[in-house]
Amino acid sequence: MTKQDRRPEILVCNDDGIEGEGIHVLAASMKKLGNVTVVAPAEPHSGMSHAMTLGVPLRIREFRRNNRFFGHTVSGTPVDCIKVALSHIMPIKPDLIVSGINYGSNTATSTIYSGTVAAALEGAIQGVTSIAFSLTTYEHADFTYAGKFARKLARKVLQKGLPSDTILSANIPNVPESDIAGVVVTQQGRSRWSEDAIERNDMYGNPYYWLNGTLKLQDSDMDKDEYAVRRNFVTITPLSFDLTNRDFLGSLEQWKLQQ
Repeated sequence: MTKQDRRPEILVCNDDGIEGEGIHVLAASMKKLGNVTVVAPAEPHSGMSHAMTLGVPLRIREFRRNNRFFGHTVSGTPVDCIKVALSHIMPIKPDLIVSGINYGSNTATSTIYSGTVAAALEGAIQGVTSIAFSLTTYEHADFTYAGKFARKLARKVLQKGLPSDTILSANIPNVPESDIAGVVVTQQGRSRWSEDAIERNDMYGNPYYWLNGTLKLQDSDMDKDEYAVRRNFVTITPLSFDLTNRDFLGSLEQWKLQQ
């Protein structure tokens, strides 16, 4: 059987943990396109970026939902999940990795903290076409349209493919489909977090801290992800794990550090 004759093999992961609503919506959506394997963190790992577990053994467990097998959990990070899935769970290399659907947008500088995006980037590092999906809310989430759009984009990516070392990061407004303004291709914006560490005291009077913050809009163009998504546009941003600042290479060479 040729690749064209069989159903695509799709690996589904996230950073919210295997019990997160978004991954169940995403897995159900992908089952209409191909054969789905779910491998996700046993616990939420939001904000873990590209962290890996080193020096501690990883445990793989089967996860059942409503008494039916749903997928596997890994006692580690989203990136651990991709590595374990490709090396020990899936018998063949998947045609596509999809990560999400995340609670909260992954735009602008949020992208570098995201475990959802990192799982997709790890897929690209391993040579697998990958997409990250995020819903722009942390409460009252409605994944209905997000699941539908995820299937539409995944189908197109399976048909068209992506450049090597490149993923797509899709951010979907948490509004009814009728309120979606459109779909735009964007760059990663420069909006960034204004953060604060809230100090509290435990029952013994010892201080502890909660990180808190707000994403401050610093972009004003429709070609930037956070600006567009706040106007109810679905944004699709091509990302790569190559972080080189090419604009600075020439200037850095002029430092003549080799002398």
